[in-house]
Amino acid sequence: MNCAKCNAAIPENEAYVYADQTLCEDCYLDLVAKPQACDPWAVYSAQNTSTQESDLTDTQRRILDAITAHGPLTQEEICSRLGIDSQEFAANFAVLRHMGLGRACQVNGEKRFTRFEDNG
Repeated sequence: MNCAKCNAAIPENEAYVYADQTLCEDCYLDLVAKPQACDPWAVYSAQNTSTQESDLTDTQRRILDAITAHGPLTQEEICSRLGIDSQEFAANFAVLRHMGLGRACQVNGEKRFTRFEDNG
């Protein structure tokens, strides 16, 4: 049996079914446990337990550096600059949002991303 998303071979007793698809554990978790930017409990937890920028991954640091130096930027601009895909961006930016470091804003009707304290 193969995962419907990544095509990896998976033993039948380790398969997960989601939306009529048979998935490996990693792909299943990617779908059901991905971080959401608008999650009040995650924001509260991140702001009260992290030491802010010292807890960032390399990708989160690079996103923050890009929006600090060149923001506000569109998702496409950030992904292109950093060589990441939209899913990787969304997961990492959600953490920045939870920590109060990044936010989305509208610029001429277009969604862009900037530092939380910027007026964008």
